[in-house]
Amino acid sequence: MGHRVYVGLGSNLGDPRANVRDAIERVAALDGTSLRRTSSLYETEPLGDAERWFVNAVVEIETALDPETLLARLQAIEAAMGRRRVAGERWASRPIDLDVLLVDDVVIRTPALTVPHPEMHLRRFVLAPLAEIAPAAVHPVLGRSIASLLAAVADPKRVTRIDAP
Repeated sequence: MGHRVYVGLGSNLGDPRANVRDAIERVAALDGTSLRRTSSLYETEPLGDAERWFVNAVVEIETALDPETLLARLQAIEAAMGRRRVAGERWASRPIDLDVLLVDDVVIRTPALTVPHPEMHLRRFVLAPLAEIAPAAVHPVLGRSIASLLAAVADPKRVTRIDAP
């Protein structure tokens, strides 16, 4: 049996729309993985030091990969697309960022992976596309639906839908 996983995608370097679409295709092509749903693309105001706005989206996949193997494959996609991780640069500009948001309805805490994503409930740019494709999904720590988390989020950053899936 596979895992239902929600993956957040973001880009603000090069052609962000093309980067996000390319990353979606690469995620869908992973062994034992199928793409179930894709959100619209959203233009989002950056956090931290990034100067250019981001394009963000969320996909739902079904995968036979265990969560840590999936994370390693997502990081390999990032590297293949030019992502270079630099210690201390949390919110820097990047060609692609892939985050595991939710896996089934489980909580995972390992040195490599924390699920649900520890800050997803605070970020409008994650919640808006996630609520588009999975409004009734429940945050397994907070016990609240994604739609209710989006309705209550205090994040003032602007998030605008720019393209249909």
